[in-house]
Parts: sequence; structure tokens; C-alpha cells
Amino acid sequence: MAEEALPKVLVLGPPTCFSTLEPLYSHKFHFLNPNPNSTLQHLMRFHHPSSIRALLCAANCSVSADVLRLLPSLRLVLTTSAGTDHIDLRECRRRRIQVAAAGGIFSEDVADAAVALLLDVMRKISAADRYLRTPNHGNRRWDFFTLGSKLSGKRIGIVGLGSIGMEVAKRLESFGCIILYTSKHKKATVSYPFYSSVVQLATTCDALVACCALNEQTKRIINREVILALGKGGFIVNVGRGGLIDEKELVKCLMEGEIGGAGLDVFENEPHVPRELLQMNNVVLSPHCAAFTVEASMDLCGLVGGNLEAFFSNRPLTNSVTLVE
Repeated sequence: MAEEALPKVLVLGPPTCFSTLEPLYSHKFHFLNPNPNSTLQHLMRFHHPSSIRALLCAANCSVSADVLRLLPSLRLVLTTSAGTDHIDLRECRRRRIQVAAAGGIFSEDVADAAVALLLDVMRKISAADRYLRTPNHGNRRWDFFTLGSKLSGKRIGIVGLGSIGMEVAKRLESFGCIILYTSKHKKATVSYPFYSSVVQLATTCDALVACCALNEQTKRIINREVILALGKGGFIVNVGRGGLIDEKELVKCLMEGEIGGAGLDVFENEPHVPRELLQMNNVVLSPHCAAFTVEASMDLCGLVGGNLEAFFSNRPLTNSVTLVE
């Protein structure tokens, strides 16, 4: 079938998995992959908007009401992220546009990364690596390197006990950690102590791991009060979204020694990272890549391709997002 006769899928980002996805499904779909330096309006000059019924986007692409208005025939938004905070779900509901996300595909990989960040910042692994790489380190006694903190036996508070949070808890239990949590609702299926307040949770914990979805209720849920409640020996790990933490207050508390350290995979204004964080030895940083594994990428390609096939064949989607008012 000629490319122009294939169903059109607008690709924004593009997602990191797109280079793998495109050759696998280019015989079934005509992917419109605009140059990152060009605008969506520019693309629409070459492809009639009414011919585009599906959109594929990455987590760093805003699918706002303005974007949706440019696509009057759009009936599907696929995101390669577990979160949907970059999509105007209210407008999608009004327009009866279906939305599907990655669901739990990344849960295990993100949980692995969360524990790695926590272990790294507490045991100062990256700091020790930098120490050995500095000039003349051999002229200094190694036993003067600053002490780390043990992870085993620590009280870890999980902010958001969803699929990722549960995987984090499972891994930390093997370290002998005591798990506590806060979530939208108390989970009847778990025995971990539940706290309705993040401040109360922080007061009782040695570390917090943020892995909940970002929405109006969770925006900056970890604020200065929470950080101070965690205390000078406490640690924060964020593998959810940057907006879950008041980043300016976190930087300030780190600089003032009000908290022990942080492991951050996400930031409020990506790809911008506060320069103060780059200078701190008690902070471990990664570029929003907790979900990036070869295995997850292949699984994601299968999910996205399967959802596109289902949509254009009028079959139910996998991991569809429930659009509520």
C-alpha cells in the first residue's frame, strides 16, 4: 500500500522509542514526524488536518487544547509515558478523543532506578566516584572520605502507592526497610502503615520516594514544610514528575543543610536543571531516564503498535485512560 493511503499518525517529540517503532510499523501507518525545529502549524500546510485521526507523543510534549484544536478529526492520543499530565484530558473528554498511556510497562524499571538513586545518594556512590577521579586524590587518605548512611532498616515513606510505588516497596523490603506510605486512598490490600498527610509521613521517615502522578492535588506536594519534617538526616528521591516537589525550596533546604540529600530523575522545568544542584555532592541526578531500558522500549513499541492497530480496526485499546470530569 502506498504511504499516502496508510492511516496517518502525527508524531510529536518524537518519543525515544520512535526510532525502533517506525521501521516495525511503517508498512501499516504513515507517521508524520515533524522536524523538532518546525511548528505544528507549518506541518499542517503539507498535510490536511482532517486526515489525521491519531497522535503519538512523548512525555515532554504538551498536548494542549490549542494543539487539539488544530486537529479537528483527531480521535486518539497515545503517550509513551505512564503519566498524562502533559495532555489536556478535559479537552479530550469534551472532544471524545480516546487517550492511552504506557500503564505499568515501566513500573519495574522505574522502581529499580528509584532504589538505585536512594542507595547512591545515601552511600555516596557517585560522590565517591567523583572523588577518585579528581587530580591528586592519591595524595589524600581515603579513610577521610565522608561517611554515608546505611539503607537497611531505614523507614521509607512512599508518596503514591500505585504500580511503581508497590514495586519500590517490594524492593526495599528486601533491604529490611520499614515501608510507610501516603496515597490518594488507603490500600485495603497492603499492611503498610498509611498516612493521610505527607507532612506526618515525612516526620516518621528517614527517606521519601515520590512516584505518584502529577495533578492539581499533587503539585508541589513535597514543599518546605515536608522537607523540614523529614529533617537534616533525611533523603528524598523523585522518579514521578518534577512538579511533585517545590524545587526552589528543595534547593534552598539542601544548601542550608536542612536535608541529607536527594536523588532526582525529574525536574520542574525540564530540560533545565538548577545549577546549584550540579555542584552538590549530596545530590544524584539523572535525565528523566528511569524508564529507559532496552526491554521496556521493546514492550512499549508493541503496546503502541498494538493500540494503533486496535484503534484503526475499531477494537478496544490497551491501557486506555478513563476521562472523568
